[in-house]
Amino acid sequence: MQLSEPYIDAHSHIWTPDVAHYPLAPGYKAEDMQPKSFTAEELLATCRPSNVGRVNLIQMSFYGYDNRYMLDMIKLYPDRFVGTAIIDHTGPDLAGQMRDLKAKGVRAFRIRPEYQGGKSESGSLLSPKLPPARWLEPSGYAAMFAAAPKHGQALSCLINPDAFAEVDRMARRFPETTVIIDHLGRIGSNGTIASEDIDALCGLAKHPKVLVKVGAFYAFGKKTPPYLDLVPLIRRVVQAFGPERCMWESDCPFQIARDSYADSIALVRDRLDFLTADQKDSLLRRTAERVLFRA
Repeated sequence: MQLSEPYIDAHSHIWTPDVAHYPLAPGYKAEDMQPKSFTAEELLATCRPSNVGRVNLIQMSFYGYDNRYMLDMIKLYPDRFVGTAIIDHTGPDLAGQMRDLKAKGVRAFRIRPEYQGGKSESGSLLSPKLPPARWLEPSGYAAMFAAAPKHGQALSCLINPDAFAEVDRMARRFPETTVIIDHLGRIGSNGTIASEDIDALCGLAKHPKVLVKVGAFYAFGKKTPPYLDLVPLIRRVVQAFGPERCMWESDCPFQIARDSYADSIALVRDRLDFLTADQKDSLLRRTAERVLFRA
């Protein structure tokens, strides 16, 4: 099917109030879902008016390792969605799990320092609360880094700047593995965009397979549309990585809790004057298409 909306949102979540068919993971309750509903259909109704026709769905933490709702929506709308799943890095046959999920439309796996526990590669038990400087030490992560390029999949990191050094270590060890840094590395989440954090993120650009999602603007810096205070940060990142390794994301529905979907895409489409039209097309379409939508 030829879609009339050309742009791709590299990062959005969905969930359903139907907790009977899609139960929440232990530790979560229905009241945690805010808004109460953000289904696949609600996402499409939100993004399509901004000429966004395809979305990379990110497994929501409400569901833990149960990716069924996301997978069902990918199956229902195969021309619209691919997915980033969450699997237990301490579980068995990680390579097999990743391969099986590839056939169901999963193009990446979310990893983050909060997913802890497991064993080191020597077999010794690790602390369940490793510091960010050691967050990729569990042996399951090494298995995922090794398996991802074999299946044409990526690892998508939800991290703060204090976790960049571990990504650098693993990118040197597994240079063929595509690694995506979500949300500009969450630089400026405390309201301050620190130059040393920008330097650390841009330092990862020396690894050709490391990419960055440029978005979730509502959460960083002044956190107010039109988000022009973020332009110097975005310029540094895009210049370091190149537009072909940057992709725009909305981080819905959180983007629209206070601001609008149009606010997010407009920053890239209309206000980044240092980019050519072709470079904007990389951020808004081509990078995500190449990395996430080509099986």
